[in-house]
Amino acid sequence: MNIVKVPGSDRRHKVFVYALSTCAWCKKTKRFLEEHNIEFEYVDVDRCTQEEMAEIMGELERRKVPMSLPLIIIDEKIQITGFKEDQLKEALGV
Repeated sequence: MNIVKVPGSDRRHKVFVYALSTCAWCKKTKRFLEEHNIEFEYVDVDRCTQEEMAEIMGELERRKVPMSLPLIIIDEKIQITGFKEDQLKEALGV
């Protein structure tokens, strides 16, 4: 699976984003994180193999989260579906 790490000076939280490479809201989420210098990792699920997709779907089922992108997971606890700037700011303390 091609997980991309985006460096940032703010490493207070572990942030992982499930995204689509062509999704405007996914791009906006990544841009928001970059603009706030938040280190994060992401995977563009539309660029995954069938086996990798099955792994991702299993992870989302385990978390009881619907496949709605972008999906932002913060510190393995907070799950935000869609680009919700207010929720991101609150969860990340920015």
